[in-house]
Amino acid sequence: MAGIYSVSQVNSYIKNMFVQDFALSRIAVRGEVSNCKYHSSGHIYFTLKDKTGTLAAVMFAGQRKGLSFPLKEGQQVVVSGAVDVYERDGKYQLYARKIELDGQGDLYARFICLRRELEEMGMFAPEYKRPIPRYAQKVGIVTAVTGAAIRDIINITERRNPYIQLILYPAIVQGGQAPASVAAGIRCLDAMNIDVLIVGRGGGSIEDLWAFNEEIVARAIFECQTPVISAVGHETDVTIADYVADLRAPTPSAAAELAVFDYRQFKDQLLAYRLELCRRMDQKLERSRYQLNQYQLRLKLHDPASRLREKRQRLADLEERMQSVMERKLLDRRHRLALLSGRLQGLSPLRKISNGFGFLTNQAGARVTGVGDVKIKEIMTVRVTDGIIRTHVLVTELTENKTGE
Repeated sequence: MAGIYSVSQVNSYIKNMFVQDFALSRIAVRGEVSNCKYHSSGHIYFTLKDKTGTLAAVMFAGQRKGLSFPLKEGQQVVVSGAVDVYERDGKYQLYARKIELDGQGDLYARFICLRRELEEMGMFAPEYKRPIPRYAQKVGIVTAVTGAAIRDIINITERRNPYIQLILYPAIVQGGQAPASVAAGIRCLDAMNIDVLIVGRGGGSIEDLWAFNEEIVARAIFECQTPVISAVGHETDVTIADYVADLRAPTPSAAAELAVFDYRQFKDQLLAYRLELCRRMDQKLERSRYQLNQYQLRLKLHDPASRLREKRQRLADLEERMQSVMERKLLDRRHRLALLSGRLQGLSPLRKISNGFGFLTNQAGARVTGVGDVKIKEIMTVRVTDGIIRTHVLVTELTENKTGE
């Protein structure tokens, strides 16, 4: 019986065979890039394929200087490096040292051709894009029932808003039947009066995602009356469905976040609005109270009763002032009257009469002031204090010792 070897010994033996083979240590391979993944460490893992086979390949971060362009699905490239065995897994792969573009693969060429054709038809035009409703209540999903995409959408929806109704159409998303299945799912859910529709699947190679590059799916999305969010593959994956859809999401998880509003955030926002509304209402009430007080003061100021009281008070003041002025004037007039009365009293004939004098008038009633005012035998009237005396003029005599008849 032949010797028995361990797995590690067999893998090590095969690895030595690869190392000793000069052709495999310096080799250039032409093929189409597929299943390209950029690792967080900086390594690039991809597959080279042609019509009949595939070859796993990796370019380590230290060799990235040999790459002058971003490696993407569907590119036709020439990879220079060495084919070696990874002993742990017992698999061989191409370790790339240099990658050069050599044209585009068949699938990628079909993608470019269909994209150009649909763009010329206007199916990517922004005027046909519909806005995604902000507060959707029913969300339709066209994807595989067992894939990671539906699990991510359900988890995010339950976390953001457990009251949202999710309606799943379990479509085939990979293989020959996938395009017709996805298109049928879009039309079916579009007829159910939903608010928004998510169409997509998880990541994969360009072949895995090819159903979303078919014209039948693009037309179903374009003709859909419901706003459509395309969520196919990872962020770096771009399909025809992304161009036709109303909104592209980088991943199915991101599509769920775009379609489902956050209920807790919504409640917090409503609470904030309520607090702000109450604050502004309090401010407005305070301003209104202040204005009301001002109006009350102004009303009191212009109150007819108040103004009437003010006029009455002013009238009373004027009356008092007028009375005071009148009293002063009366007092002044009394004083002046007393002075004039005193002066008149001093000139009064009656006063003189009362002192033993009389008031003499001639027969014509004129005052007699001298002897020339009377004639001999003329009747003369003498007024004294207690009556009138009538007498005849017998003799007139001048005080300067002159006598006349």
